[in-house]
Amino acid sequence: MANLIVRNLDETLVRKLKQRAADHARSAEAEHRAILEAALSPTRRRSLALLLAGMPDVGEDGDFARVRTGRHLRRVFD
Repeated sequence: MANLIVRNLDETLVRKLKQRAADHARSAEAEHRAILEAALSPTRRRSLALLLAGMPDVGEDGDFARVRTGRHLRRVFD
């Protein structure tokens, strides 16, 4: 495994890293590795079909229909 040295870090950043490490019950070095891995690992993207399939089935189709009042469409969120 390779080693990585990070120099000239602001003390505030180091304190935040140590606090985050303590919150996760691990060393600052392990927290640093976890942050780097999360930032540089490819994200798994879900397809639009899976995203839509995961949405709850609420309301009726008529709840989402646009209603015309006179010559203008009724404002939905007013």
